[in-house]
Amino acid sequence: MSTELLDDTSSPVELYEFKPRPYAIPGYIIHDTLSKCSASSMTTARGLYGVMLRCKDNYLEIRVGDKELLLDFDEVSNIRDNFIYTILNDDNPVLYPIEIRRGNAYMRLHFTRDLDAPTLIVNGVHMHRMSSDIGPLRDANYKVRAARVRRGHIVLDVCTGLGYTTIASLHHGAERVYTVEVSREVLAIAQLNPWSAKLANSKVKIILADASKLVERLPDNTFDRIIHDPPRFSMAGELYSRDFYRELFRVLKPGGILFHYTGEPLRSRGHGHGPIVRGVIQRLQYVGFVRVRYDDRAQGVVAVKPRE
Repeated sequence: MSTELLDDTSSPVELYEFKPRPYAIPGYIIHDTLSKCSASSMTTARGLYGVMLRCKDNYLEIRVGDKELLLDFDEVSNIRDNFIYTILNDDNPVLYPIEIRRGNAYMRLHFTRDLDAPTLIVNGVHMHRMSSDIGPLRDANYKVRAARVRRGHIVLDVCTGLGYTTIASLHHGAERVYTVEVSREVLAIAQLNPWSAKLANSKVKIILADASKLVERLPDNTFDRIIHDPPRFSMAGELYSRDFYRELFRVLKPGGILFHYTGEPLRSRGHGHGPIVRGVIQRLQYVGFVRVRYDDRAQGVVAVKPRE
């Protein structure tokens, strides 16, 4: 497969065909339903995307589309509130937490009742900001607003994750979003996350690749905006390198804006930004970006490519 941006390259690029599975059951909804059960009453709770939960004697009946699962109350007591579950296996349906274990890697969806959407946890690290007033969707919107995405823009979204910044870019009017993700497992989890379903949009091209290598093959002056939302420095140092920033500068159109999420690692109270953020700012300036500044609300660095 190839995209129109990569038709002149020597080897094919894999486009990921995103197939959302539009149902999921937060653990707290299961527990909320169970708490309403009694021997003399029947309680029905509607979950997300057509999920139906109903108390039936000493069982909890879960229906999703044409699938049905009965769990006794002891089984339900093992459900964890901050997990999201789905029904797997057509022949013998089971309730399964949306998680993947592979070698030393572990990732799962994490969702609590005070969040606006699930976040992704990878080896214990949350991939989005989580606080009493900022959830993953609001976090993504801040990033897109910092990049000043507007109607008609062509956007490069580096590190898809659950796709929230790509979806927010569409909401802000982006004409096309090319989003790059290195992990097939992350995209598989996103397919089971109802909040990621809008990635299945004809304006979105999901490229399964190492962004540090893919960007070298992209044409000059292609993107109006770039949103770079990498894992922390210790997990993907190459995405913070001067060489990578030089490539981002090259593929961004003159006058285009880059937003680079950093968070606030090693920030000392009252003493400015830590060495990682300072290093990002210095390297972006070195490769040619101007008006480089830190955006406190989006917790990342905004930089502009000068107009020719």
